Parts: sequence; C-alpha cells; structure tokens
Amino acid sequence: MKIPLIFNKKNRILLKELTKTDFKLRYQGSVLGYLWALLRPLMMFAILYIVFSKLLRIGNDIPHYPVYLLCGTTMWNFFTECTSQGIQAIVTRGDLLRKISFPKYIVVVSATLTAVINMLINVAVVIIFALINGVTPSLTWFLIIPAIFELYLLSLGIAFLLGSINVKYRDITSIWDVIVQALFYAVPIIYPISMVASTSTLAAKVILLNPIAQAIQDIRYNLITPETITIWNFLENHLVAIIPIVIVFITLTLGALIFRQKSKFFAEEV
Repeated sequence: MKIPLIFNKKNRILLKELTKTDFKLRYQGSVLGYLWALLRPLMMFAILYIVFSKLLRIGNDIPHYPVYLLCGTTMWNFFTECTSQGIQAIVTRGDLLRKISFPKYIVVVSATLTAVINMLINVAVVIIFALINGVTPSLTWFLIIPAIFELYLLSLGIAFLLGSINVKYRDITSIWDVIVQALFYAVPIIYPISMVASTSTLAAKVILLNPIAQAIQDIRYNLITPETITIWNFLENHLVAIIPIVIVFITLTLGALIFRQKSKFFAEEV
C-alpha cells in the first residue's frame, strides 16, 4: 500500500466517486435525507444539554456552555462516525474489491471522508450558534483546523488498524462499539475538565493525554473561550504535552502497516 498513489488521477477520481456514493447511500430512503447530517448531532446535543446543564447544573461556570457542549458533541460524533464507517468499509465494499483491482486503502479513506463532510456541515452550525450566543469572532478560529486534522488522522489510523482485522474477525465492530461508549465518559464532552481537576489533578492530566480529549479541548479553546483547560496550559512540561500527537502518529503508522500487510488477502476473506 503506497499512500502517495492517492494523488494518481485515476485514484483521485475513484476516491471522489466512492465518497459521493457513500454519502448518498447513507441517507437514501429516509424522509429527511441529508437533513439527518444536521439533526442527529443537534438532537444529541439537546438531550445532553437538558439533562446535564438544566437538570444536573453541570457547566454553569463555563462561558458559552451551550456552544461548548455542541462543539464537543460535534467533534465526538465526527470521531465515532469516522472510525465506525472506516472499520466497516472493507466488508461493506467486498463485492467491489473482488471485481476491480485498485489500492484498498481508498475504500477506507472514502468512508472516512463522508464523515468529514458531515463534520464540516456541523462545524458551520457550531460557528453560527457561537455567534448567536455572543462568542466574539477571532483569528484563533483558524487554529481549529490542525486540531480537527489531528482528530481525523487518529480516526483514520484506528480505521486502518481495526478495519483490516474486522475483515476476518467481525466481532471487532461490536467490541469497538463498547469501547466507544466507555470513551464517551472518559473524554470531557459533557463535563468540564475543571470538574475533574478540582478532585484529582493527576486524573485530569491523564484525561488530557488522550488525543481525543486534547484535540476537542484545543478546538474549544480556540473557537469558544480561552478559559478552556488544554494540555498546553495545564501541563508545565510541554514535552509531555506532545504525547497525544505521538500517539496519533504511532496509531496511523501502525494502522497503515498492518492494513498493508493484510490487504493482500481482503478479496479472499471478505
């Protein structure tokens, strides 16, 4: 598997068409169609906001908490959608793999790019919601791009790694669903990291070393409020603070290598 091949004209066209097809098929047959790309995260946000903000009074000390929560749920949905679709991509496209010879990684990348499209739509909603909520526009908004890209690379690495194993062992999908549910509460989506820090500084540091938490907190810091705790302003040792980035690099590299090794047998096993 040579990643640079994706820049080949033939592969770019194939990637584009597969991405368009995946996006269309995802909402085919539904009454609301593409509106679900907006409604799903908004409905999840509404439920979490009512339960945790209004009933449990969590986040009252955070400026623009509704935007803070919406931003977190949007990025979380992006991560879960990106990984789940990427993990199942090879199995879903089994017929295509048996009929046509092309770089197998394109199937995984196209599935994750569909999640990117949904995420971009939702980020636009977050920005509009932020402006309505009184968040002041700033040039730091552009700094969310590297953090989103980091989250995407992590998701892609997981998709390569688990997707290649899922071809033979289909239990991986179910196992990942359980892991995702556990991760949801291990990442500060609904609760502020300051709540954890007030109880245990060590626990807060461990949470921030998770690249998912680190990326989401960085996005909130640059998009919503500089009062957001991030790994950069919470840890004094910035060498330790790059651990999440190292984890992303290792995950992507390991996932790509395992995917390359196992891709030779996909057509037989799928």
